[in-house]
Amino acid sequence: MQITEVRIKLCEQNTERLMAFCSVTFDQSFVVRDLKIIEGTRGMFVAMPSRKLTDRCTGCSCKNHLRARFCNSCGTRLDESRALKDADGRAKLHADIAHPIHSGSRELVQASVVRAYYDERERAKMPGYICRYDDIDGGDFDEMSLPLAPLIAATVAAEPGRQYKAHTGHPAGSVRGPHQDAVVRVDDFGTGIR
Repeated sequence: MQITEVRIKLCEQNTERLMAFCSVTFDQSFVVRDLKIIEGTRGMFVAMPSRKLTDRCTGCSCKNHLRARFCNSCGTRLDESRALKDADGRAKLHADIAHPIHSGSRELVQASVVRAYYDERERAKMPGYICRYDDIDGGDFDEMSLPLAPLIAATVAAEPGRQYKAHTGHPAGSVRGPHQDAVVRVDDFGTGIR
């Protein structure tokens, strides 16, 4: 595994600990976004992308964030000690979406990201600086540097007995999913208001 690109988005200087967001590209084929570069008590570290943990209300089964004191749906008071605790006794409120499995890969990612952060800070001092972080959402993936034929051949070779079927499209005249025309509903909401 090689890190082939790191893109940094510097944060405003008025934030206390959050220094930047970044995306990391592995082997020119897999991107992990929304890593955070944080100034900790022992220096810079990289926080992996995470999601808020939730649980369900015992009364109505609605999902609620673990910090919620009342159910978002029915208003029932929730047990404030329902979150799992970590080794330090703190409530575990977030779960990593993507993370390194062992310390060697964590150190590789962290060293690359912190080095790219300092390089980006230097580039930001130059006139005409433009952040490249959001360019990934553009047309970068339309012009792939790797042809698909070897990837397809490797996939087929990995499972020789598997049957593959070409996508034939949808029947003529059929419309599926979000491509359907919007339904316009006419009602008398707001009539008579002056």
